Amino acid sequence: MKISLKWLKSYVQLDASVDEICRAITFLGFEVEQVIRTGAPQLENVFVGEILTRAKHPNADKLSVCTVDVGSAGGVKTIVCGAPNCDAGNRVPVALPGAVLPGDFTIKQAKVRGQLSDGMMCSAKELTISDEAAGLLVLSGSPALGTPINAVLPAGDVVFDIEVTPNRPDCLSHLGIARELSAWFKQDLNYPEVTFTPNAADPAPREDLLKSVRVEAEHDCPLYTATVITGVKIGPSPSWMQERLKAVGLRPINNVVDISNFVLLEYGQPTHAFDAKKIGGQEIIVRHAIDGEKIVTLDGKERVLNSHMLVIADATKPLVVAGVMGGENSGVDDSTTDLVLESAYFRRQSIRTTSRKLVLSSDSSYRYERGVDPHSLEEATHRALDLILEIAGGKVAGQTLRIGADVPWQREILVTPGFINEKIGFEIPEADIRAALESLELSIVREEPTPERGPAMTVSIPSWRDDLDRPIDLVEEVLRVYGTERIPVSVVQAPGLVGDDDPIVLFNRKVTDQLVGQRFHECVNYTLRPQKELQAWASPTAVAELALANPFVEDQSHLRSSLIPGLLETLKLNQSRGVSVSRLFETGRVFVERDGANFECVAVAFVIAENPADRSWLKREATDFYAAKSLATLLASAAGVDLSRQQLQPVTQAHRGWQEGQAAVAGEMQNGWFAALGLVDLAMVKSLGLEGKVHAGVFAILPEKLAAGGAHRRYQPFSLFPAALRDIALVVDQTVLASEVQKTLAKLARAATGNAFSLETIEVFDVYQGTGLAEGKKSLGFSLVFRSSERTLTDDEVNVAFQKVQDELAKTTPYQIRK
Repeated sequence: MKISLKWLKSYVQLDASVDEICRAITFLGFEVEQVIRTGAPQLENVFVGEILTRAKHPNADKLSVCTVDVGSAGGVKTIVCGAPNCDAGNRVPVALPGAVLPGDFTIKQAKVRGQLSDGMMCSAKELTISDEAAGLLVLSGSPALGTPINAVLPAGDVVFDIEVTPNRPDCLSHLGIARELSAWFKQDLNYPEVTFTPNAADPAPREDLLKSVRVEAEHDCPLYTATVITGVKIGPSPSWMQERLKAVGLRPINNVVDISNFVLLEYGQPTHAFDAKKIGGQEIIVRHAIDGEKIVTLDGKERVLNSHMLVIADATKPLVVAGVMGGENSGVDDSTTDLVLESAYFRRQSIRTTSRKLVLSSDSSYRYERGVDPHSLEEATHRALDLILEIAGGKVAGQTLRIGADVPWQREILVTPGFINEKIGFEIPEADIRAALESLELSIVREEPTPERGPAMTVSIPSWRDDLDRPIDLVEEVLRVYGTERIPVSVVQAPGLVGDDDPIVLFNRKVTDQLVGQRFHECVNYTLRPQKELQAWASPTAVAELALANPFVEDQSHLRSSLIPGLLETLKLNQSRGVSVSRLFETGRVFVERDGANFECVAVAFVIAENPADRSWLKREATDFYAAKSLATLLASAAGVDLSRQQLQPVTQAHRGWQEGQAAVAGEMQNGWFAALGLVDLAMVKSLGLEGKVHAGVFAILPEKLAAGGAHRRYQPFSLFPAALRDIALVVDQTVLASEVQKTLAKLARAATGNAFSLETIEVFDVYQGTGLAEGKKSLGFSLVFRSSERTLTDDEVNVAFQKVQDELAKTTPYQIRK
């Protein structure tokens, strides 16, 4: 936001240098991005001169030879000039030899097409006081010849380009910044004099111009006012107003439009003037647009509206995109004689949504989006009315039509000097605390004594400081004005705290080390994903639950439910650019929907892509389901979950994104974690344009479960005695999972050994289907390892336990022992 120093000085006395003001703005909590100096710089050897004669150049059709009197600066000079207005009698800026103009352009005595020229007469652009370059700058007022040009030209301005933080919309105006600087420099703040009162209006309403105002969207427009002004005369605004608007980058248009812009930049409150005769039906309606309704805005572009957008309309058509930009056919022009001045308070979320959807921003929308003060609306309106009546003439007809009302404002914060000094860590005198608060118009309305911490001060918060609502906020305000540079130098003393890292950090670090050690490349993708992607991986309920209410862009409209789609996208990017990377992983947050509830989980995922174009001399074993399972088991162990002991369930159509029959899932959110692994859906991989098969795995766990499962492993002594091995083959149905049989067998073996010795491991070593087995059956071979930590086991005792296992299998399970 651009702020004019000249304009600021209308409200506060600023005798400080530009550097000191920049420093003050910075220490007050804002960033000065740029300092722009307008007007002519200090120019040496440039004087006021008068053209005495003008003759045609003998050797050039478009040049003139002029005699120019520069008075005491050098008498009469002969100058060759190409400007069309170098007429005798004009007083113009004359740069004599030795002058250095902006752009480091040095003036020298030289011949121009054979004619000696003793200098140069200057245009406004050459002096950098405007962009006008069509002719010489003709000086008004007949300044004395030989006067240095800087004494004649209007003084320039200094413009600060300031970045205002989102929590300070009160400073999106000259008065707001002036208020801050008055506190810093301890100067009085002089508000503009507002003389208009409702009693000054002509009591007779003009219903032929505006008979009613109706608000149909009270939620998005809690307050709307409209004032009729008759008999105005449209023309240029005064030079002082034009100068201020130009300084901050606005182009003067006419007196009424300029006044609206001036009040916007002065108070931060947008207003809008309608030509009363262009309001159809003499009625203003604040409503939501109709889907497909169109309006041509002031920038000449046709905008298509929808039902979420607020418009100011008449009886037949929309006139304004509310809070954003006016319509081309409702504004003030040279024929306007009667006005309707609008001043309103719009809900910031509504304006932001409309502005983003239409890709249309303005000074008004910028302020509405950040929040204007509805309690200053009336004062800003009266200021605009004062200026219109003073500059454009006319009179106010009838009372202001007001729909809605601002909620009475009262906010008070209780704070003590002791609390403030405790929080900032050093002592600020009570008198300085009071002065700092009052300089920001934070009035102390009540005081009550306290035993130790000084008086308990009740501070009244003005309506424009909606960002202040806690005692700690006042601590910041006091320190800002007192000066952070006055914080005393001291040695920082703090106890050393010994503690572990957050469990989430430890988990991410551990799985990252494991996967990087296995030649995986780490990726980082956005947490927000497009709707189309989620529809391929999540249920319709999850897609609805994970949608953002107000997404910034269309392809970041949903919270991600899995890390794998982002990894597939990265894989596609690398394949398309000829990068042979095939092993990728990512850690991050995912959001899982179960039965209408959303869970935020810590997750890790990996993908392994088949590379059909691999030209390696030694072909590696192809990745399969078991490789993905092994990796997933390793990752789950980092969270304290033993996936090898969990029952894997084959994926069904409910598990989107996976290939049926070649992928599995484990765990449930009611247990605090889940895992999925195997082959990614082949049709999906092909639709993404990926080459070959892709195996993947994901493990996700609730953060609180991660903390609970993160206990350190303790050393367990191992047995020094030999193991006893026994093998068994069981015939089971083809649909029975090996892991299910393994769990049953382990349970029976542990019961059979009791406390005498233990079952150390049980592993599948063979799977057979074919000759010798009935149709629909398969044989699973298991190796059981028994061991004691105290002695060497005998064959007899192991055989007894092994026989018990076989007996229990025959009695309690449908499995057949294969002989």
